[in-house]
Amino acid sequence: MTAGRTTPHDRDTTGSRITRHDPQARAVRLGPRSVAALLLVSAVGVAGFGWPFLAPPDASLNAHTQDAPWLFAGVLVLMVAVVAATISESGLGPKAVAMLGVLAAAGAALRPIGAGTAGLEPMFFLMVLSGRVLGPGFGFVLGSVTMFASALLTGGVGPWLPFQMLAMGWFTMGAGLLPGPDRLRGRAELLMLAAYGFLAAFAYGTVMNLAGWTFMNTLASNIAFDPDASLPTNLARFLSYCLATSLGWDGGRAAMTVLLTLTLGTPLLKALRRATRRAAFETPVTFEGREREGKTSR
Repeated sequence: MTAGRTTPHDRDTTGSRITRHDPQARAVRLGPRSVAALLLVSAVGVAGFGWPFLAPPDASLNAHTQDAPWLFAGVLVLMVAVVAATISESGLGPKAVAMLGVLAAAGAALRPIGAGTAGLEPMFFLMVLSGRVLGPGFGFVLGSVTMFASALLTGGVGPWLPFQMLAMGWFTMGAGLLPGPDRLRGRAELLMLAAYGFLAAFAYGTVMNLAGWTFMNTLASNIAFDPDASLPTNLARFLSYCLATSLGWDGGRAAMTVLLTLTLGTPLLKALRRATRRAAFETPVTFEGREREGKTSR
């Protein structure tokens, strides 16, 4: 844009100039149905993840060994409902769908690069940056779709997949809920995103540990879930389980997320914001020529 000139894209509906700190465009915004579906699937997810701490002490562990397929189907259906509600309410256009597909494909391609090697998973930093730029609604959809696509790519489809999709959706959505999305820029923003990525990487690993902890044999290990034990005892067992089985893996994931965010964050944030502004997902289509003809005819 040249000095002294204002294009139609530089003015709002009242004809005034748009300031430099104009809020960034976001591809997906959460409407009432999207929020309701998201809260419902999150509640089911919390119950599915945290049932060892929510079930009464005298509950039988074997009584629910056949519930996994039903939980898989229920969570997957709710995940589809969240995506469908978000798309229908936000009026997701072809540009936003294209960006969703590109970012999901990039994240799915990044996952096999480090999977199986000390938790080095570069896809997490891309999810942090995408959620930050495109907001919580797009972040949840992107995180879920990316995890689903990566599972198809790596052959990781199983009863654990809905939980991975839900956890990754939360992970990416959390980046979109961080403060200062419109004004905070530069090194301060990178440090905030790196700190979030570090903590959220451990949170993701801890949440996913809940999905496998209950399958340990209580008689074979003193850190396995014990349905007859009290809540404090099982919490101590779970903490020991996380420290013994996944601390190194989660630490590698957190370290790589911080490293990639600090080194590649600035150019990628600029590229994502530039693509979002050019796409102008929520900008209504206007016909300036017809509007001028109407004014001259008066």
